[in-house]
Amino acid sequence: MQINDLKIRTPRKKRKTVGRGGKKGTYCGKGCKGQKARSGAHVDPLFEGGRSTLIDHMKKKKGFKVRRAKPVVIKFSALAKKFKSGTEITMEMLVKSNFLKGSEAFHGVKVLGPKIDKFEFSFGEKILASKSISGAKDAVDKK
Repeated sequence: MQINDLKIRTPRKKRKTVGRGGKKGTYCGKGCKGQKARSGAHVDPLFEGGRSTLIDHMKKKKGFKVRRAKPVVIKFSALAKKFKSGTEITMEMLVKSNFLKGSEAFHGVKVLGPKIDKFEFSFGEKILASKSISGAKDAVDKK
């Protein structure tokens, strides 16, 4: 026989408590007066004291956020510094030259900025060019 096997023959008497639950006298843990102190009290969990609730604020938000990731933006001037004029720029070339990560290539690329006179590029798939880059739109349509 071990000490953890021993049991008391008669269980202890339960202590009398004031109100519902033990160790809570006087106001029984309900505080003083107010709606929550009354018997059968129920306050709507969404009620925030009269101010606009979180749900109401969500309704007031205009528009919505698109979950689809946006294409990575690259400046034409940055491309002009890295690549020679007349080259066809593809996603693989942009990843190798650290313009974007491999995971970002999935979402596409958009080339922005005014065209520099000396440089002209043709672009591969998933590479969009802004209208300000003249001739870039034609190059994309050919592919």
